[in-house]
Amino acid sequence: MSGLDIRELECFLVLAEELHFGRTGERLYLSQSRVSQLLRSLESRIGARLVERTSRRVRLTPVGERFRDRLRPAYDGLRAAVDDTRAAARGVEGSLRLGFQGTANDHLMNAVALFQERYPACAVEMVEVPLSDPFGGLRRGEADLAAVLLPVVEEDLVVGAVFSRQPQTLAVSARHPFARRSSISAEDLADCVLIGVDEPAPRYWRDAHAPAVTPAGRPIPAGPTVGTLQEGLTLAAANRGAMLLCRPSAEYNRRAALAYVPITGLPDSALGITWCRDHETARVRAFAEVLAEVSAAPIAIGAAGAA
Repeated sequence: MSGLDIRELECFLVLAEELHFGRTGERLYLSQSRVSQLLRSLESRIGARLVERTSRRVRLTPVGERFRDRLRPAYDGLRAAVDDTRAAARGVEGSLRLGFQGTANDHLMNAVALFQERYPACAVEMVEVPLSDPFGGLRRGEADLAAVLLPVVEEDLVVGAVFSRQPQTLAVSARHPFARRSSISAEDLADCVLIGVDEPAPRYWRDAHAPAVTPAGRPIPAGPTVGTLQEGLTLAAANRGAMLLCRPSAEYNRRAALAYVPITGLPDSALGITWCRDHETARVRAFAEVLAEVSAAPIAIGAAGAA
């Protein structure tokens, strides 16, 4: 396509998100008339209407929806290429948004300290990732990379260093019968209500952290679902159900109303550093390398982890 105008493409993508000419103009620092002008110019190049606009609403045409779906990954890739090249030319600088679930653990914070030492021109900003939305922040650009609980099988995400492998424990009310046990087996979960995780976390991920059956196939009663670790611990303390979490999280979240009982027969929990394949930059690669280096070294367990 001759005379391709990147501003037209950017304007269309923002309009496809906002479905409002005024808000699109505000995001791009343009007048509504300029937004309309850019859209008309793009539609003229393509030879089809991309947006339907009435006095009550704005929506994409079927052609516009197809164009948005094809354009978005290409545009994101172009921006990532520019950012990557700029970072390589200048060195690793600017800011890096690092997501974490629950609590940033020792591995992660040691990596942050080493990264800041090696790349003092790049500031690390910590962003909490909701338990129920482990990947959404990465896709929305709210975090550049995130330490999330495994498993991660998303095709658009890359999993780097895997770290903080820890046995799982069960958080229960101090009044629960399990609270007096020194340990339980995975089969004992059939005798308690298990707190689950809300959507939009994908089904396989929710099932991994609140299984529906024991390893032997016995059904586990499903309890309420939560969006955050603290919501789950509050429900467990109120004896509304039990919640699975890793040992470091149990140690960090000690409270009188809760008991943490070790479980045998379940896979260890683990964290993985994760980022969008199309949003990879020199900063992301540099931090992933530092975390892999830190994770390979012995580390004492302290305040840590996600659920």
